[in-house]
Amino acid sequence: MPIVTVQQGPRSVELKRELVQRITDAFVDAYRIPADTVQVWIHEVPADSWGAAGQLTADR
Repeated sequence: MPIVTVQQGPRSVELKRELVQRITDAFVDAYRIPADTVQVWIHEVPADSWGAAGQLTADR
């Protein structure tokens, strides 16, 4: 059973719903496995707890 972890900033429920469906579809197509064996975990990190290129994402 594949488990996919996505780390990202906050997004709407609608966008997360679409992302989970697309990731699941990709595994079903690539691995020829049932959709109910794919798990997607979304870990949302606030913009003030994430940095890139020496800056907090909240300051960009």
